[in-house]
Amino acid sequence: MHLFRSSLVMLLLLTLITGLVYPLLVTGLANLFFPWQANGSLIYQDDKLIGSTLIGQPFYRTDYFQGRPSMTAEMPYNSMASGASQLASSNPLLLNEVTQRVQTWQKMMNNHQVVPVDLVTASGSGLDPHISMQAAYYQADNIAHQRQLAKNEINQLIKSNTISPFISFMGEPVVNVFTLNQALDKLTFEKKANE
Repeated sequence: MHLFRSSLVMLLLLTLITGLVYPLLVTGLANLFFPWQANGSLIYQDDKLIGSTLIGQPFYRTDYFQGRPSMTAEMPYNSMASGASQLASSNPLLLNEVTQRVQTWQKMMNNHQVVPVDLVTASGSGLDPHISMQAAYYQADNIAHQRQLAKNEINQLIKSNTISPFISFMGEPVVNVFTLNQALDKLTFEKKANE
């Protein structure tokens, strides 16, 4: 009986510490020191939630930069169903999907250049909001043409929205598609306002 009581007390104590005290402490400290990040890095426009810098979202218009394909269930970038396609690299279905995506990109860009791999393959979570710099520059000509902007303006926009890793050997520079498209809208608006 003594062993049962001490086990029960330990269970309740550890449940209280790890299930209540620790999460509340971490959440409180995160909200104190990093309030924007702790609340999901949400972006508002005119008091309306339009997205998050942490989760990718689809852009259906051709005058926007496109992100990685999303394999989440029901709809693209569904944060409630995060996950990859689960197809092995040797699976013919995956090869077929990637081949179709390459052909779609080449048709959309009207060229037969090599398509950056992150534009034709989904991330492990299916929610990645970033693309490589190569993927952004690959789309630059099309965006410049669609928005009637100079290509060097688009290239500068990509460069100014590039996120470098904290430590250089920890990864490659990436571009957040959502924030890049926001900057693109802002540039387009400013150019039209100055005409």
